[in-house]
Amino acid sequence: MTADDVVAALATRHETVATCESLTGGLVVAELTSVPGSSAVVRGGLVTYATDLKTSLAAVPPDLIAAYGVVSRPVAEAMAEGARAACGATWGIGLTGVAGPDPVDGLAPGTVCIAVAGPAGARSVQELFAGDRSAVRAQTVERALVLLSGAWTR
Repeated sequence: MTADDVVAALATRHETVATCESLTGGLVVAELTSVPGSSAVVRGGLVTYATDLKTSLAAVPPDLIAAYGVVSRPVAEAMAEGARAACGATWGIGLTGVAGPDPVDGLAPGTVCIAVAGPAGARSVQELFAGDRSAVRAQTVERALVLLSGAWTR
């Protein structure tokens, strides 16, 4: 699924999307906004690289981070919900993970949690991507677009 496909599908459905990105640092929203006409569907994005910004900008409950860790499916889901609410979008995407090269909180580089939140709730996955920092981030962007496109078909 390409960004062109996602933008076209959202436009056809008259729906919008927003992101809350940590390890990708805005790459998902950048990929989406590279598509002509994306302004009709992309509401915006939050880059919450620092943990405290996940709570202050995306309204991720601090006790959720304390209970599960910042790189977790529950936190990714809360980030997706936070992006959706903050930007007034139909869909929210939350991404958190360890791009590398070093482990974080005992999690190996390449450990990534991606969530999509929509009208019926949130869905998330945890992945372990191979490669260097750039490869992990690129794979994360690709998987996020696929996960979003699958969300409206379930």
